[in-house]
Amino acid sequence: MKITQALLESKDACKEGIQEFVKAFPEGFDLSLWTYERQLEIIKTDLRKFIGWAFRGKIISMWSMSGANLSRANLSRADLFCANLSGANLSGADLSRANLSRADLSGANLSDANLSGARLSGADLSRANLSGANLSGADLSGADLPGADLFCANLSGVADLSRANLSGADLSGANLSRADLSGANLSGANLSDANLSGANLSGANLSDANLSDANLSRANLFDAIGVKHDT
Repeated sequence: MKITQALLESKDACKEGIQEFVKAFPEGFDLSLWTYERQLEIIKTDLRKFIGWAFRGKIISMWSMSGANLSRANLSRADLFCANLSGANLSGADLSRANLSRADLSGANLSDANLSGARLSGADLSRANLSGANLSGADLSGADLPGADLFCANLSGVADLSRANLSGADLSGANLSRADLSGANLSGANLSDANLSGANLSGANLSDANLSDANLSRANLFDAIGVKHDT
């Protein structure tokens, strides 16, 4: 099978996507050449914005990128919905505004990565290294982050962590100012020296969390579990 402009038009592909495809493959693309190596090449080009659409539309298959080395790669606005990136090296990568919803990033190295404005709803980030990562404005609603390392990560700017599982996560020194942590599971998490000023922690589970020297000024702790309130 060959991917052609006509095929993409029949699938109602967006104009920008068709233009990028024709520029890269004026004669079309033979799917027998769609390999793991080619996928890694494509996600570093402007076509990365449309790879998830092609996968969801069953035009291409998505190769597992578990353990892949994508350190410092430009993956801005990449559509990696449901991608398997478990154990991948994404340290220092630019994933700003990327779609990583429901992706498997368990055990991945995302230290110092730029994830500002990224969509990570429902993603598996268990045991991931997110130390020093920029997650400002990211959507992490319903994400699974038990045991994740978020030391000195930036989660400010109303990052959405509502209903996220952060049990046992290391958030020491993290910037969570104005973050939405409503209903989040922070049991046993290390929040020492974290900036939680103006954060929404309503209904959050903070039992056994370490909040030593954390900044909770103007934080919403309504119905939060495990927090001692002044009487």
